[in-house]
Amino acid sequence: MASHRRPKQPSRARVTVLTTAAAAAVVLGGNAAHAAPAKPSKGEVKEKVDKLHEEAEQATEKYNGAKEKQKKLEKEIDALQDNVARGQEDLNELRDAIGMAAAAQYRSGTIDSSMQLFLSADPDDYLDKASTLDQLSNQQVESLAEIQDKQRELAQQRQEASTKLDDLAETREELGKKRKEVQAKLAEAQKLLNSLTAAERAEMAQEEAKAAQESASLAGGGGPAGSGFAASAFAAAQTKIGVPYSYGATGPNSFDCSGLTSWAYGEAGVHIPRTSQAQANAGTRLSMSQLKVGDLVIFYSDLHHVGLYAGNGQVLHAPRTGTNVRYESINNMPFQFGVRI
Repeated sequence: MASHRRPKQPSRARVTVLTTAAAAAVVLGGNAAHAAPAKPSKGEVKEKVDKLHEEAEQATEKYNGAKEKQKKLEKEIDALQDNVARGQEDLNELRDAIGMAAAAQYRSGTIDSSMQLFLSADPDDYLDKASTLDQLSNQQVESLAEIQDKQRELAQQRQEASTKLDDLAETREELGKKRKEVQAKLAEAQKLLNSLTAAERAEMAQEEAKAAQESASLAGGGGPAGSGFAASAFAAAQTKIGVPYSYGATGPNSFDCSGLTSWAYGEAGVHIPRTSQAQANAGTRLSMSQLKVGDLVIFYSDLHHVGLYAGNGQVLHAPRTGTNVRYESINNMPFQFGVRI
């Protein structure tokens, strides 16, 4: 027969020990789950901030490209709309002229059925009815053909303007997105910097000031210039050493990287494209050993950064947000190729 004895109950002391251990495990586990992540070091923050600034510059060059496209489209649309307005005036004059001729025929009682057809229908429709052409004078046929050509030209220009207006709307939307992307990257970088102590931020500021001082001590301009234009462009850029970086800026009081190079060559009397990617295709490509002072220097695989070769293994450029136009070693960034304008 099976035993029906009651199981032995744990002692009060043992229950107390187990309860205390369980409570301790819960507390420790809770603390582990809610423990604040380790505060990043100054070096880690700097690395993340530099990465964010690089991403912001990538977005900046796309922003610049959209902005240039917007300007181009606005000019093209203005020109098309002007052409359409002038074309409509020409068309009205042609219609008035043939209408006056028809009125004269009507008053004299000599208006023919073909002219009546013109006055009551579209010239395109009329000219398709070739059987009536022998009833018109040569001058009337030429006038109607000119009206037809002008109408077709205006229709084409209106369609082209409409297409470009749609493209402009999309470009403006893209421009807004890229602006927000740049601003978000910069805001994230600033948030990281704000997480540092005052002493750590002061150390980083001192490091940046030291880099600026080292830049000022560099001679720059070692060796011959790539061309007369390059020499003039480099001389112009040298006058902007110490001017702050600002995304989308083309000078004269602030610059982004391609804003500085396009401004400098503009001062030399040469127009080059606005963005670094477009500037990469603006002239003859060069290896590092072929570089001369004033040549463009393109960095990163996506070509999102550009500067001017300063000689002696240095580049003069607008680095990124929080810095000023300065000299820097060409080896501090992934060199792609040079461009001689």
